[in-house]
Amino acid sequence: RLYQVPFGMPTCEDGSDARTLYLIGDFSAPAEFFVTLGVFSFLYSMAALVLYLRFHSLYTENTKLPFTDFCVTVCFAFFWLVAAAAWGKGLSDVKAATRPSTLISAMGVCRIDGVTCSPGTTPAMGLANISVVR
Repeated sequence: RLYQVPFGMPTCEDGSDARTLYLIGDFSAPAEFFVTLGVFSFLYSMAALVLYLRFHSLYTENTKLPFTDFCVTVCFAFFWLVAAAAWGKGLSDVKAATRPSTLISAMGVCRIDGVTCSPGTTPAMGLANISVVR
């Protein structure tokens, strides 16, 4: 929800305060899907572990239970692939929206003749990149 993140833009006029601008974009849906799937996968794996350890005889005697377990695991694997792709796309959109050159081009004060704008630092996205790779 980048549209909720404000940042100050100087107006370069004497005695005036900085204007508040907001970023553009809402890339929360892929991240929420990714996290929700992770939580459901964790809960399912805990339930399966209890089934395997506590009710082992029920698991081995019933022929439909192992097949159902296999089908649910295949579905989770497919959804993990979809979620990782969606979060990867969402992350690339976040990177594009928060790129310093994009932010500078959105500031009207930077288009005035004789004004030079330069970004302070480039944002570090290493941990976000790792979240997609996992």
